[in-house]
Amino acid sequence: MPITQFREIIPATRLENVRYAIRDLASVADRVIAQGHKVLCLNVGDPNIFDFQTPPHLIEAVYKAMRDGKNGYAPSAGIPEAISAIRGEAARKGISSVLDVFVTSGASESVDICLTSLLNPGDNILTPCPDYPLYSAVLAKLGIGLNPYYLNEDDGWQPELDDIKRKITPRTRGIVLINPNNPTGSVCSRAMLEQIAELAREHNLVIFSDEIYDKLMLDGDECISMAAVAPDVPVVTFGGMSKNFLAPGWRLGWSILSGDAAIIKPYIEGVHKLLRSRLSANHPEQYAIKVALEGPQEHLVEFCNKLRRRRDITMKYCNSIPHMSCVSPRGAFYAFPKLDISEEDETFVKELILQKHVMVVHGSGFGEKPGTKHFRIVFLPDEQTLTRAYEALGEFMQERYR
Repeated sequence: MPITQFREIIPATRLENVRYAIRDLASVADRVIAQGHKVLCLNVGDPNIFDFQTPPHLIEAVYKAMRDGKNGYAPSAGIPEAISAIRGEAARKGISSVLDVFVTSGASESVDICLTSLLNPGDNILTPCPDYPLYSAVLAKLGIGLNPYYLNEDDGWQPELDDIKRKITPRTRGIVLINPNNPTGSVCSRAMLEQIAELAREHNLVIFSDEIYDKLMLDGDECISMAAVAPDVPVVTFGGMSKNFLAPGWRLGWSILSGDAAIIKPYIEGVHKLLRSRLSANHPEQYAIKVALEGPQEHLVEFCNKLRRRRDITMKYCNSIPHMSCVSPRGAFYAFPKLDISEEDETFVKELILQKHVMVVHGSGFGEKPGTKHFRIVFLPDEQTLTRAYEALGEFMQERYR
């Protein structure tokens, strides 16, 4: 019988545009670790690998669900208790026109399902620049080209409204808003939300408002929900358990769909086709959603207090080290310092790992204005670890760019 000669199996060309800078640097760190060095990791937004723990009452709710036999498939949109609790959360956020709620395997699955349900070949959707790489990865998978709008560093990283206006085309279907923002830590003003909502009305756009960090506000103010500002506009609000409730590994997220029912109903029906086709999100973990949203919130006080102190240490160093400056983040746990150096920010990041064993992420991995250079810091580590990392960063800048 003749032996068949197999040819090399080539992946789909659409994957050429898929990047995930946050983890793409792992191979560089592995080389440093193999040499016996400890790497100070300021690159991954996972609170649980630092000094933060999932609240015990949430863990007990999941254990109880497992003991009670809630280990089969859940309803495709989520269990009734969770859906009801998320609707209650929407009301507390001021969202008055809720049409639908569903639970997913992390907010990431919500993003994937909602974009997939909307976009056809040739369509585009506006995404912030810089942005979280999930959005560009999903769009690349769908074969949809990027249509990024800039955030204005000189205006506290608020969206550049004129840039959004310029980039709306007849094939633009929606706009993504990450608020609070990853990677900059910025928070949108009410005035900005109102202006974006007006553009959505004018151009018949769906707004995808990623509010996964909405409870992690660092200066005591409020994160205003887009859907509360614009009850008539089709808005998909993303939320979840990973950040606010310190349970990223549970992969529990949700979407709140709001707006005018006559306009958005066909889109909701399309979303549910995909929800049914993937069966359900994790079942027993869903029993923690009601407990999280309606139960004790004390962990948030401690969480935000720690983040505020760590943010302040970060700003102290980022605005005193030569060749660096940084807009102070108002939410989440990220900072996005600007670099005044001659080489690319990816080179800067790799050399920082190799020479000082400090791991951050290059700004070009999130997108940035041409001619600018940045890097992202995750300031979740304790104050002592952050201080060691920033002192090493200062030494690196002085030695390399004096």
